[in-house]
Amino acid sequence: MTESVDVLIMAREAPLFAHPGDAGADLVAAEDVRLEPGARALVGTGVRIALPDAHVAFVVPRSGLAAKHGITVLNAPGTIDAGYRGEVKVALLNTDPRDAYDIRAGDRIAQMIVMPVPPVRFLPVDELPDSARGAGGFGSTGYHKDGASS
Repeated sequence: MTESVDVLIMAREAPLFAHPGDAGADLVAAEDVRLEPGARALVGTGVRIALPDAHVAFVVPRSGLAAKHGITVLNAPGTIDAGYRGEVKVALLNTDPRDAYDIRAGDRIAQMIVMPVPPVRFLPVDELPDSARGAGGFGSTGYHKDGASS
């Protein structure tokens, strides 16, 4: 079993996990916001946290909001570094071309996932080792449909 991570928090209500074993804890809006079609807004959650060193929190969309209403997190995943102490705010975007969406204080708007991150050192070299992918980038692995590659 994995050890739990203690995250210090200042909030009216702590984010909750909907089910045992869930990776993401629900973040709720601390304010009312109307998102017109195509509009974005930075929505406060009233949550402030202090992550332990070598940890990060990612703010990700809620799949139900995205599938049912076209509401997503604009910069997904939003990154909260261990040294940040301000309010967690969520950049929401209404991708629906026709319907506005009303967010009420207390509505679940995103999820927060806390993960460990190892210390990283960048080591300058003159050449990188080969790999199966090589320098292939966007779309380089192709898409096969009915035997045709695109």
